[in-house]
Amino acid sequence: MNNFPEPVRVVQLPDGTYTYADHLPGTFQPGAPQVIHQHIHQAPPDRTVQRIALGSGVGAGAVAAGVYFGPLLVGALTAMAANLAMLAFLALVLAWGVHTVVKSVGGTDGRAAARSLARARKRRR
Repeated sequence: MNNFPEPVRVVQLPDGTYTYADHLPGTFQPGAPQVIHQHIHQAPPDRTVQRIALGSGVGAGAVAAGVYFGPLLVGALTAMAANLAMLAFLALVLAWGVHTVVKSVGGTDGRAAARSLARARKRRR
């Protein structure tokens, strides 16, 4: 009873390199051209920092920083942009409200001030 697997055979190719015998093609001809299938895949955009860090030999710290702080920075910038947009909208609504109240409550003086403001704006354009 032999329960051990068959030993792996390693052979030396004519160019001097070693390889496993079970990975060789059935007919190996040293002078014949070989067909090489190469698959090229594009990395997703969020991996660019990692690839640059690994390629330049910076190390694992830069890779970890790119992986962790990249999405964190995008989230923080998005939150700040949303807050600024909300504040701008609030300022616009408040200015419109103040303008409407001054125009309606101000009587003739308020209407005259609004007219002079409108004329000044038209002259600037």
